[in-house]
Amino acid sequence: MADVHEVTRIRPQAFHAAGGTEDWRVLGEGACAFFRTGSFGAGVRLVGAIGAALAGLGEADVDLRPEGVTVRLIEAGEEYYGLTERHVELARLVSAAARECGAVAEPAAVQTVQVTVDALEVPAVVAFWRALLGYRDRSGSPEDLLDPARRGAPFYFQRMDEPRPQRNRVHVDVWVPHDLAEQRIAAAIAAGGRLVTDEHAPNHWVLADPEGNEACVGAAGAAG
Repeated sequence: MADVHEVTRIRPQAFHAAGGTEDWRVLGEGACAFFRTGSFGAGVRLVGAIGAALAGLGEADVDLRPEGVTVRLIEAGEEYYGLTERHVELARLVSAAARECGAVAEPAAVQTVQVTVDALEVPAVVAFWRALLGYRDRSGSPEDLLDPARRGAPFYFQRMDEPRPQRNRVHVDVWVPHDLAEQRIAAAIAAGGRLVTDEHAPNHWVLADPEGNEACVGAAGAAG
């Protein structure tokens, strides 16, 4: 990727508003797209086409599976972790390569998951998990840990004001496409969950399972 100083940072809403990004959804960990290929061999050909399309222009995280290819675009440098205007053009190039290969985009198939740990002494807890997982600090944040290989779920550490000895010291953050968030929430509630708060909707909602364990459903693309 180019030096972050040479590009302009961009918010999720602006990425979605740009033409040619219809195949993509901004989640908690960058802009993601899934292209169904129907076979492993077709997926391999698509990965090759993506590599050729982006050669000399940028990079992407690519996950190849028998049913299709997931692509993620994100600036993961030491000074900035997020999207830039350059990713709009890279998204267009990837989508064009997919169309040429006959792969079909399925925006509803993407999501990312984050594990959130509530702690009284955040630095001490972060140090433990950093060592245990082999993760690194996220640029600009002492409360986030990232997998250096960008495969495992990120960990976020949320400060508590007072001890909470009962369950739910750990909860899960699920980032889904912004246009499917309410559908996913309704399904979780129908399955026995409950809405804890929608105070911060449409950016995120907090749900709980029948025993009170919480999950935060995020929809980054719905906010500025």
